[in-house]
Amino acid sequence: MATKIFLTGVTGYIGGDIFATLYKAHPEYDYTLLVRDEPRGKLVKDKYPQDNIHFAYGDLDAADVISSAAAKADVVIHTADSSDNLPAARAIAKGLAGGHSREKPGYWLHICGTGILQWYDETYKRFGQPPFPGEVYDDIDDIHRILTLPDQAYHRDCDRIVLSANQSPGSVKTAIVGPPTIYGLGRGPVNTRSIQVYELAKFALEKGYAPYVGTGKVEWDNVHIHDLSDLFVTLTEAALDPSKNKDPELFGPGAYYFAEHGTHVWGEVAGWIAEEVKKQGFVQEAKLVGTDMEGVKHGKSTNSTWGTNSRSQATRARKYFGWTPKGKSLKEEIPDIVRQEAQRIGISPKYATQ
Repeated sequence: MATKIFLTGVTGYIGGDIFATLYKAHPEYDYTLLVRDEPRGKLVKDKYPQDNIHFAYGDLDAADVISSAAAKADVVIHTADSSDNLPAARAIAKGLAGGHSREKPGYWLHICGTGILQWYDETYKRFGQPPFPGEVYDDIDDIHRILTLPDQAYHRDCDRIVLSANQSPGSVKTAIVGPPTIYGLGRGPVNTRSIQVYELAKFALEKGYAPYVGTGKVEWDNVHIHDLSDLFVTLTEAALDPSKNKDPELFGPGAYYFAEHGTHVWGEVAGWIAEEVKKQGFVQEAKLVGTDMEGVKHGKSTNSTWGTNSRSQATRARKYFGWTPKGKSLKEEIPDIVRQEAQRIGISPKYATQ
């Protein structure tokens, strides 16, 4: 019988790229994809018409649909608003526990995000400051700190649901993956764009300057989307490997994976973008403007990630799987990011390119 995969978020940036990568590696698996409705499903089916790709229709509040699909799956890969949507997380936990046993557990690969590590700066309003000593979290050495982060941390309430699923009598095993800033063109069937750096490029293209918050020395880590998807392929294979899937370091309440490839300083990223916007002929002068958190409001949202630190170390994936990111660095990707954002919002160069 074919391995059964249930994946949420296939029309999204992360889920779409994970699915594209996993399907390429394992076209023999049987896939069920959660999509909101049939028109959204058609966008996927047009690109993936294969008979072993099925659809479960419903939004993230469709508890019965989600629970039923999770109960039938060997591995659940949850990426659709997975960091914060509580009803969907509860439905997955219920389905996995009900459809599996200690002898044949179900495996849950869950996307969180290193926004959870912003808690210190958010709590003490350290906007625009460099990292405070102790703000770097290693996913092995600091696992106790990670598992006991305060309740006010972003995504913490959803993490609790995932972690508690391991309390079922051996029938559910989890792995939480916390990626930092993600960049690179996605390969999914619908959304191929990330947010954080792309919104900064959009801001610079529309406003004519790139902002930085406070001192500009706020730090985040980053990872190329292709490297993140490779990690999910590795985790899926490990979940199906009897020599690995019983190891509590790989699956269980302590199996928390960060996924970083490098570290960036947001003020420096703003500088790279400002220079590239000028180089591509959208402005005459590369401009950086220091501001506070209110000053980076863009549209309806405040990009708090530009002003609060999130530092992680991906020791677990490297140690146990030899995970080695190979994608271009964030700095190398900046020209493409600026070009893609300009095309997306319909802005053409006004000046000679350099």
